[in-house]
Amino acid sequence: MTKKPYIKGPFDDVITWIGSTQSFMLHTFIFIAAFCFVVFGVVKLDTMLLILTTAVSLEAIYLAIFIQMTVNRNTASLREVEEDIDEIVEDIDELGEDIEDLSEDEKEEEEREKQQAEALEQLTNEVHRLLGLVETLKKK
Repeated sequence: MTKKPYIKGPFDDVITWIGSTQSFMLHTFIFIAAFCFVVFGVVKLDTMLLILTTAVSLEAIYLAIFIQMTVNRNTASLREVEEDIDEIVEDIDELGEDIEDLSEDEKEEEEREKQQAEALEQLTNEVHRLLGLVETLKKK
């Protein structure tokens, strides 16, 4: 089975960056800055909270989408691994059958060698018997 190579999507870098230390630091800076704007009178508290709440809500929606994209990609990857494991198990089963066949062949070969050894022993005994008869006939 040929595997489709993973093609990097347009949001992969964004998804990776969101989980980084730089992303954490940027978000922390933005939250601190938002409250500093209120403290220094640049913006009213209600306005800042409205903007901040809206931004956080939109960010949460996108984070959920990015998380689902990552889950989908990992699920596809796990399916490929599962297929690989199934193929490996099939290969192992085939190897087991081959080993059984070889064991049977070895048993058959051993039996054939045993029969040949018995036949050779019988022939040797018969030759000795015939030699004995020939010696007896020579003496007479």
